[in-house]
Amino acid sequence: MRALGTRLDGPVLLEPVVHGDERGFLIESYRRSALAEHGVDLEFVQDNHSRSRQGIVRGMHYQVGMAKLIRCARGSIFDVLVDMRRGSPTFGQWEGFELNDSNHHQLYSPEGFGHGFCVLSPVADVVYKSSAYYDPELEGGFAYDDPDVAIEWPPGLELLGSARDRGAPRLAELEASLPFAYSA
Repeated sequence: MRALGTRLDGPVLLEPVVHGDERGFLIESYRRSALAEHGVDLEFVQDNHSRSRQGIVRGMHYQVGMAKLIRCARGSIFDVLVDMRRGSPTFGQWEGFELNDSNHHQLYSPEGFGHGFCVLSPVADVVYKSSAYYDPELEGGFAYDDPDVAIEWPPGLELLGSARDRGAPRLAELEASLPFAYSA
């Protein structure tokens, strides 16, 4: 597994070794020791799997105390992380990555980052590991179309979000109450 560069401090984009031949491929999608070599040394306690159709946007979500390891097992997504750590020099800045079933990249999202994605292919299966159990009391989110964050979602897609995501507040409305603090 190889770590690819990211602009934001904290996230890690991972490229697994792909063993392929005329039969197909094999990748090692999770090996704790390999992740630890790249600074991701924590226990994941829950796996989640979502399936969505083209144009669906999910996000921008976060949960206090939770980090994620995200991959797209089927199809293609544009995956976005936003720095939500108060005092961070990159607070409110975003970075996007295409994750798909061809490049097999995985994205580590540490605690303190909002996460969301939109589906580029006709259908996409997204699987992710989380470092904490889901707790609705600890979750939150902000608008995926927040003009202050200005995520540049891929052109040509009509983004379709849930009612909850469409009605989410702007990041600036949450900033003072965010539990995430930057430490250098």
